[in-house]
Amino acid sequence: MNPERAEADRWAAIGRLDGDGGEPDGIHLARTVTQEVRRTGKHFLPQPLLLRLSEIRGHRAADRTPHLQAFLDCMLDKHEGRYWNRTYLSLPLLELLLGETGEAPDPNRMATLLISDVIRFETQAEAPTREPQEARESVDRDPPDPVTLRKRLHHALRFVAHDLDGPDADALISGAAHAPWSRWADIAELLPRPTATEAGHWFDLTVQPVYVLHDEYFFIRALQAHEMIFTAIAADVRAAIEALRAGRLDAAADHVDRAAGLFGRASALFRMVATLRPGHFSAFRQFTQGASAIQSEQYKRFEILCGLPTATRLQSAAFTNVPSVRGEAEGEAHDTVVRAYLDLRRSARFDEAEWNRFRNALGGLEERHQRWKSTHRSLAARMLGGAHGSGYTAGVPYLAECLDNRLFWQLGDQRGAGHQS
Repeated sequence: MNPERAEADRWAAIGRLDGDGGEPDGIHLARTVTQEVRRTGKHFLPQPLLLRLSEIRGHRAADRTPHLQAFLDCMLDKHEGRYWNRTYLSLPLLELLLGETGEAPDPNRMATLLISDVIRFETQAEAPTREPQEARESVDRDPPDPVTLRKRLHHALRFVAHDLDGPDADALISGAAHAPWSRWADIAELLPRPTATEAGHWFDLTVQPVYVLHDEYFFIRALQAHEMIFTAIAADVRAAIEALRAGRLDAAADHVDRAAGLFGRASALFRMVATLRPGHFSAFRQFTQGASAIQSEQYKRFEILCGLPTATRLQSAAFTNVPSVRGEAEGEAHDTVVRAYLDLRRSARFDEAEWNRFRNALGGLEERHQRWKSTHRSLAARMLGGAHGSGYTAGVPYLAECLDNRLFWQLGDQRGAGHQS
């Protein structure tokens, strides 16, 4: 039989999985496609499969399955010429899993689930298996050496433990410190998982590597966790604005402090990403051109909630890559911490200790943000060297320039400056 015809027949059979558009068949379809992605890499999906998926997405039954719709939108991004950071990270599907029910995770908890999944993936990659060799190869192309693997697992476990109860977290960390490899599978089983709901079943389908090398799986999960952390940070900053508008200065300071604390988790992710092998990174990175962290809407949303960026920054690639967020920043109704603080300063009376506490909280957030940016630049220098960024920026020089940006530049130095207006 003609090889091209055989391939077409093979993927035409996917139509039978679509059924009447019901959710179970949608998951079955997504799992089948994901298995092929893990075997070949998303960049190399066969054309007959992509055409068939496009037909399925256009079917009116897909309107009743938002998870399948989001999955297909991400899967067809390269095919349709709209590939970018959100679809590379399957964020449209991942975000559907947030807040659907009372049992759904918040963004910070979702970050914990994502990195727990990294630990399970890494331990399973090295564990004995009864699966056929072809299935193993689909998720196990060149796993890391034992030293790199242990370092990655320990950084991931510390990130997860930060979200667990104190004694349990301490026991988990200490128990893993000198644990033999055979114990890591047991440790992985103790970590949080998504709830056993229909939505939770889609969690495993939110990693779609563009290539076939092992390290891209954990790299995608780390970037997804970053997006979740910045979603949580932005929520706290938004809550701080609301508290300022309500005249609750202490509550606003509490929210800013919480946002600053979350930067510790964001920085912890960098320590895990530092175990990414440069050879793997350069190999799969050639297929991610057009998808870049510069397109992170949640990071930019956090930035514009703190204070309005300078005109130069709003006109730079940082914001032209996220036009929807730029539109929010330029909207008349957009509010910021800086604006709400200055309005409260003019209209309310608090003693200097209260003003200072809030300004110190802002200073703490600024400091944590600057430290995070510096770590990001250092990590990029190690991974990229002199290469350009995948979002068509200058790469490391662009990140170095960003170190000069300040969240609260309109207020000057915040720490201990509560007497200034």
